Amino acid sequence: MERDQEIEITRRLLAGDPEAFDRFVEHFRGKIFNYSWLMCGQRDDAEEVAQETLMNVFENLGQLREPDRVRPWVFRIAKNACLTKRRRSVFAPSKEISLDQLMPVRHQEGDGFRLEIADWTHLPEDEAMRAELKREVQRAIRNLPELYRPVILLRDVEGLSTQETAQILDLNEDAVKTRLHRARLAVRKELDARLRREQTVEA
Repeated sequence: MERDQEIEITRRLLAGDPEAFDRFVEHFRGKIFNYSWLMCGQRDDAEEVAQETLMNVFENLGQLREPDRVRPWVFRIAKNACLTKRRRSVFAPSKEISLDQLMPVRHQEGDGFRLEIADWTHLPEDEAMRAELKREVQRAIRNLPELYRPVILLRDVEGLSTQETAQILDLNEDAVKTRLHRARLAVRKELDARLRREQTVEA
């Protein structure tokens, strides 16, 4: 669903259209679940967060003054629900790894540095391999420290703007850009390792 359709459904929902309710839930449930699963790390926790988020959305729908702001508004509610769930969850990690452990390898060459990246021209083309690559991307995102995970989810997965992401996470835009850059590099390193393994097998 395009953003303009999403906004139109929200307008209809605010106007009391009963059909808009089902379409709204159908549209946002999967998005919230995916965000929560990658943030919380457990499907059971993500399911509860998705349910709680939708309940909170409908309980507070009257507070949404601008239908065109519905996506950042929904994800701000999801963020808060997920943070609460993570604090209470038995699955919450005892400690977070450093992002530096996930950053691409850098080799010094003369006066500069070179990132060690595999050959990305051989990305998989068939559907099964694309599905596997999607799972690898999700795994790489789940492995990011919590500080960086929501930024890449909101910007790259949900397509929110830097400004919207900053507002949801209570950050300034420069912080969002910095965290997004580092998160993308870390995810690329994870995918790079996968491509190297595949290229070794094919050789």
